[in-house]
Amino acid sequence: MRRYDPKKKVLGISEVLPPRSRRFQVAHQLGLVALSDVFDEIVHADKELTTSEARALARVVLANYFASAVLMPYEPFLEAARAERYDIELLAHRFGASFEQVCHRLTSMGRKGKEGVPFHMLRIDMAGNISKRFSNSGIRIARFSGACPRWNIHAAFLTPGMIRVQISRMPDGAIYFCLARTLRSDRGGYNVPHTVHAIGMGCDIRYARELVYSDGVDLASIERGDHQAVVPVGVTCRLCEHFDCAQRAFPPLLHPLRVEENVRGVSFYAPVPSE
Repeated sequence: MRRYDPKKKVLGISEVLPPRSRRFQVAHQLGLVALSDVFDEIVHADKELTTSEARALARVVLANYFASAVLMPYEPFLEAARAERYDIELLAHRFGASFEQVCHRLTSMGRKGKEGVPFHMLRIDMAGNISKRFSNSGIRIARFSGACPRWNIHAAFLTPGMIRVQISRMPDGAIYFCLARTLRSDRGGYNVPHTVHAIGMGCDIRYARELVYSDGVDLASIERGDHQAVVPVGVTCRLCEHFDCAQRAFPPLLHPLRVEENVRGVSFYAPVPSE
């Protein structure tokens, strides 16, 4: 997608990238060139980055953040996000960015005194592998294994390109307002396989009214304690305390496995109360 020759100072960008991706790649390389010393100072100050590979990866992450900030400057972007009630597609049109780039930027609106809605974000492929995760909302996202199949991010593959909304309750009782949509790569020709991912975004339920996606959702009933429309979800099956789940694939780690051959619950690993 991008190749920079430091000696000739020539940057090449793939012709199959859409304009929004070309702009991002140019800004990314500009950050690596113009702020190389700043990036080095930051990564060498972090004692957890103990290898050259870790520091190189950190430089790439910093360049990505720089590119995002160039394309979507903090204050104008935050002002537009608030005015348009965090309409991701509209923000993407206004700032010439992609849906995913806007989602990334929304997770970084934490400047003291000028905070945006604290979002979490994750990206998965069709096999359920999590390739990106950010959690400013406080939600726990699995580092290993797959995410809970009840999350609407998985259901997004059933309706490609459409935004799906869900109100989720974690095992600790925290409730989140979540949305998800699929993304299809648009680079390459006829014989190039297109990749499909799903992006999940969400925030604590108390911020839901600030989002355009909450229009038509009965938030008042949830505030009154009526949780009939709330979907119980977990982090992963191994760590989940929702035993009455028909989609449980594994027994929980913190509870002993009980197998009763004459009784079957909603799942093989769901305990059945005694009569």
